[in-house]
Amino acid sequence: MNFRILLAAAFLTGAPLYLAPAAHAKVVEQSEAGFTVAHTAQVAATPTDVWKMLRMPQNWWSKDHSWSGDAANFWLDSQAGGCFCEKLPDTGAGVGSVQHARILFSKPNQLLRLSGAFGPLQGEAMTGTLTIQIKATPTGSALRFDYVVGGHMRFKVADIAPAVDKVIGEQLLGLANALGGALPPSREEKAAAAAEGAGKPAAEAPPAKDEPGLDAAVADLVEDTPQAEPDPEF
Repeated sequence: MNFRILLAAAFLTGAPLYLAPAAHAKVVEQSEAGFTVAHTAQVAATPTDVWKMLRMPQNWWSKDHSWSGDAANFWLDSQAGGCFCEKLPDTGAGVGSVQHARILFSKPNQLLRLSGAFGPLQGEAMTGTLTIQIKATPTGSALRFDYVVGGHMRFKVADIAPAVDKVIGEQLLGLANALGGALPPSREEKAAAAAEGAGKPAAEAPPAKDEPGLDAAVADLVEDTPQAEPDPEF
């Protein structure tokens, strides 16, 4: 089943779309103009190893969310202007291809930003921006996917936002699994999830920071390059 059919089935028929969750995921915001989803996970891999894997979507992006049904057809040029694309095998009329997204920003081991409306959103007047952040931790790396979607579409935001949220979450989980698996949630994350599942008021859950805006998230994960000290002779 390809990306378009999977999403269509999920939000048009109301059928549940089961995907294993990443450490943390949610629809951050939504309105008639669009929506934002965010997913985070931690892995026992260095930022360098994460970056190497990130550049090989054929090893972690799900074949269920492809147009060809085969993840081996994915490729990614990680330089600005590069393509996250997919080859469509020759079925008698020649080899085809699909651009899932193009690279907007590439900072090795730290940040990759892509512009693309994935799956069925590609046929709408939509813009989608996926920002993938990597941050070193004492146990490996923290990963964050932010996908911001806006524009005009023939779908209802309330229907498609949760479906897209699950699909983006599956890709982060695929990346984590390709790196050895996501690390268990922290004690704070477990407590917050348990409180939410039990329907307890937010006040009873451990205090959590407000979801940062994208600029704040980037500033937190990508430090400015230190500037060289001026030569005293000048």
